[in-house]
Amino acid sequence: MRDLHQQLADCVCGRVCLIGVGNVDYGDDSFGVHLAEELIAAGVSDVVIAGTSPERFVGQITQAGFDHVVFLDAVDFSGEPGSVVLLDSTRIAARFAQISTHKISLGLLAKWIEANAETKAWLLGVQPESLKPSAEQSAESQPLTPALQKTLDVLRELLLDSLSANCFAASASAPSDARVCAKSDRGSTVC
Repeated sequence: MRDLHQQLADCVCGRVCLIGVGNVDYGDDSFGVHLAEELIAAGVSDVVIAGTSPERFVGQITQAGFDHVVFLDAVDFSGEPGSVVLLDSTRIAARFAQISTHKISLGLLAKWIEANAETKAWLLGVQPESLKPSAEQSAESQPLTPALQKTLDVLRELLLDSLSANCFAASASAPSDARVCAKSDRGSTVC
């Protein structure tokens, strides 16, 4: 069996869009948003912070001509907190067909993205430990549990390594007007 680093290298080759999904008010559910923010801070282009509404960006993403779209999200697959799954669209739909904390399930979104027959959809999912809502409402997102923060740190490095090894040349050669810019749930514009 190939390790996660090798699997990530395959799914982030070519033009790639990474979509951070999750609710920042519910503990570990904010995992995808936090990872997306860290990738943006590290200089990765074509990252969307979709929060709880990834469906808002699918049309724009499918028109941008990406080879791969990777959802970054906390998903319950009955693993140990912080454990990781990397699923293709068929396995996303099989595991997460209808049940979702999002308005539209990731399985349906993956099928929608792949309807153009040019883009491959993936889920980089992490088992959450706690989805408890914040006791106080604030503009700041809730911190991750230690297990998920450790996983975030590892995945950030794996993704940065895989993207730089396989894809920066492909992304750099893409037309500049093909980039996806998105407004985050917190109001900042991300390109």
